[in-house]
Amino acid sequence: MRSRFPATSSFSYSFGPGPVTPAIKALIIANVAAFLVTLAMPALTLSLGLRPADVVTGFRLWQPVTYMFLHGGIFHILFNMLALWMFGVELERMWGTRFFTKFYFVSGVGAALTTIVVSFLPVPFADDVYSALTIGASGAVYGVLLAYALYFPNRPIYMYFFFPIPAKYFVMIIGAISLLSSMNGPGGGVAHTTHLGGLAAAWLYLKGGRLHLLSEIKYRYLKWRINRMRKRFDVYSGGRADDINRRVH
Repeated sequence: MRSRFPATSSFSYSFGPGPVTPAIKALIIANVAAFLVTLAMPALTLSLGLRPADVVTGFRLWQPVTYMFLHGGIFHILFNMLALWMFGVELERMWGTRFFTKFYFVSGVGAALTTIVVSFLPVPFADDVYSALTIGASGAVYGVLLAYALYFPNRPIYMYFFFPIPAKYFVMIIGAISLLSSMNGPGGGVAHTTHLGGLAAAWLYLKGGRLHLLSEIKYRYLKWRINRMRKRFDVYSGGRADDINRRVH
């Protein structure tokens, strides 16, 4: 007689989201390669890192992109790449490589543009932001963290392999670790601005499909014109309560 139960246990355990997806793999390789190059040639950090003064007055328009691939230390790049792998892989599987890659760069460049804009605001730390050098993938990674928390807010993640907590809280913890590690690198004093910019850019991009400001304005305008034409030709949707003979359906 064959047993109804398997001879071996079906219990299995795995760490992380599984195999690295194409975009995540390419981003990790690019970040590690850039990190090694800047270790050999530190002067490149000044040219490729984000400095609002250089972008505005020196027209170094590549900096809002290249700064994402530079890091200030081993722990800085380690935590960023770890977070990118843990939370980005599943998003790329769900969205596809093309959309995920676009989302990643929108978050990172959006974080850079936020930093530049803030440097011109009438706030006490604007001068520091304007002249400081910011590097790291944290802005883009924060966008990935936000997206994961939005799509899988209550998914249990085992912290230290034993304590399950909802993904939204785990993301907050990982985000705090990434923030603290990035503050050890150049431009750490303005890291908050860049991180918040990444969060804002990611949220606006993900919600853009629902908001579509221009489409909403066009819809409101067309609705106004239709209502105006109805009144002009004495057409009332659903009928008028004061004149049953004038109802048009």
